[in-house]
Amino acid sequence: MAAKKSNNNGVISRVSSSISESPIVYRGKRVASDAGFVAKKLLKSTGKAAWIAGTTFLILVVPLIIEMDREAQFNELELQQASLLGTPPQK
Repeated sequence: MAAKKSNNNGVISRVSSSISESPIVYRGKRVASDAGFVAKKLLKSTGKAAWIAGTTFLILVVPLIIEMDREAQFNELELQQASLLGTPPQK
């Protein structure tokens, strides 16, 4: 009985080692490693692009939006003053 167990363990061991050493498994591991590397680089570059886009938006677009809002408020105030004074609104 002990001989059968050692023989079965030997067969299982040989089959598992031959599978783990097969060129297909090696290629699969290599492809998975390469995919992980590419994903890491892509995430890193995407983060950099998001940082650049965010800071550019804050520096260029936000002041423009604030200035446009001020201009709209000023125009609205002008229209209110003109209507209070009884002069026709200027366009």
